[in-house]
This record gives sequence, structure tokens and C-alpha cells, in this order.
Amino acid sequence: MQRLPSAGLLEAILESLLSIMHIEPKKIITQRTARPRTPKRFEIRSSDIHGSGAFALRPIPKGTRLIEYTGKRITHEEADARYNDYEGERHHTFLFSVDEQTVIDANREGNDARFINHSCDPNCESVDEEGRIFIEAIRDIAAGEELFYDYAYERGGEEDPKDEKHYACRCGATTCRKTILAPLTDETEPEDR
Repeated sequence: MQRLPSAGLLEAILESLLSIMHIEPKKIITQRTARPRTPKRFEIRSSDIHGSGAFALRPIPKGTRLIEYTGKRITHEEADARYNDYEGERHHTFLFSVDEQTVIDANREGNDARFINHSCDPNCESVDEEGRIFIEAIRDIAAGEELFYDYAYERGGEEDPKDEKHYACRCGATTCRKTILAPLTDETEPEDR
């Protein structure tokens, strides 16, 4: 049976190696250091716009990445089966369409990003990075200010006044388009309007 070297011998070998590498033995970190925690940037509380909202706890500079929009990833068909927009009085705003195949259902396994409300004059935007959605500040945001991004729900071009009313916007911005549907374009403008 082989005998292991003594602790003293191992320590001497280590010190010798460290001196060759010009590292003082006492400078080696033996414990894993904790990452500094980022102070919480916003909190969830009651919103005058819609239900609960996210409010800045401190000034947030333009370009700050605030949070990733998380939740259960499902298909559009699953989302339609789970949430019928016209059965309820209001539409379901915890869904985020990532692409033609994927929707994030923040009502399941979601985080506080789901409480960031819509505005036609937003201070944040959603950013898609390889299918991951992040919310970032697009201007400086003051402490106490509610966080918003433009939901810009996709239009199919067949929306009628009933749809516009169902997806009504209550942001109160001077530039409010009165709906959380995406702005009309030449492609989505109904022919009879």
C-alpha cells in the first residue's frame, strides 16, 4: 500500500510552486467570495394604469438592463387554449410572444417583469437576445416613476372597433393611440377605414 505524503511536505511543495510563479502563499483565496448583489431597482405595487405595476426604487440610467422576462415557454396553440381573450372582461397580459413558435407564459414560473405595464410613451423596451427577452431602460427614469414598455400586440390586419376597444390603452400619455395593439401600418391598415 502506498503512503501519502505528509501535510507538511504538501505545504512545502505548494509554497515552492507558488514562489516559482511569483505568488505569495497568503494571497491565495481559500474561500469562495460572494458576488456583490445588485440592489433592487424596482418594486411591485398598485398602479393607476392597470392592476399592479413596477416602480423605480432609485434613479435608473438609460440603457440599464432591468430584468429578464421569464415564464413557462409554450406554443401559441397552448396559449390560446389556456387563455381565451374574449371570455374574460380583459385580455391576458402575462403572455409574451417570442417568435412564431414560442410564447412566454409569465403567469406560470414568471417573475416581476410580468407587472411592467404598457404605455404608448414608454420608458423601457423589450429586447430579444436569441429568444431571451429582457426589459431595458430607454431613457433615464426617476425614483418612484412607474416602468412601462409598449406591448405593441401584433396585428393581423382584420381588427375591428370591438378589438380596439377590447385592447384599450389606459396609459394617459399625450401620444396615446388608445390601444395596446401595435401602431397601424400600411400592411395592417384595414381597407374599409
